[in-house]
Amino acid sequence: MSSSIPMTKEGYQRLQEELKTRVRVDRPKVVQDIAEARGHGDLSENAEYDAAKDRQGFIEGRIKELNDKIARAQVIDPATLDTDKIVFGATVTLFDADSDNEVTYQIVGEDEADLKDGKISVTSPVGKALIGHQLDDEVRIKVPSGVKIYEVTDIQYA
Repeated sequence: MSSSIPMTKEGYQRLQEELKTRVRVDRPKVVQDIAEARGHGDLSENAEYDAAKDRQGFIEGRIKELNDKIARAQVIDPATLDTDKIVFGATVTLFDADSDNEVTYQIVGEDEADLKDGKISVTSPVGKALIGHQLDDEVRIKVPSGVKIYEVTDIQYA
C-alpha cells in the first residue's frame, strides 16, 4: 500500500500534532500505568494491567498508522491551484433546488472530513460526484434518500 494520501496543509499538521502527542505523552503514560499495575501483584487477575496493555496496543497501532499516513502524505495547498474545475481542496457552494438553500463544502482528505465543519472527503459519494465539475454545472448525486440535484454556484481555492 504505497499510494499517496492527499491532504491539506492543516490536515497534515493535525496528524503531526497527534503523532507527537501519542509519542511524547500517551506512550510514556501507558508504560507508567503498566509498571504501576505490575506492582499490584498477580497479573492473571489484574484488570488494571489488562486495560493498560489494551491501551498500549491501541496507542502503538495508532502511532504506526500515523507514521504511515504522514510518510505517504501528498500535501496540497488549495491556494496554489489554478483551475476552473472542482478538484481536491476546492471550497464549493451548491444550490439545492429541492430545499431552496445553499450548502458549502470543502473537499478534503479522509482524515480531515468533518461535516459539521463543512469538510467532506474526496472519497465520499458527494466528493466523488463533485470532482471535475465546473461553475453552473448540474450535479446529480446518489444519496440514501434518492438522487439529489445540485447546481454549482461557486468554486474557490483559498
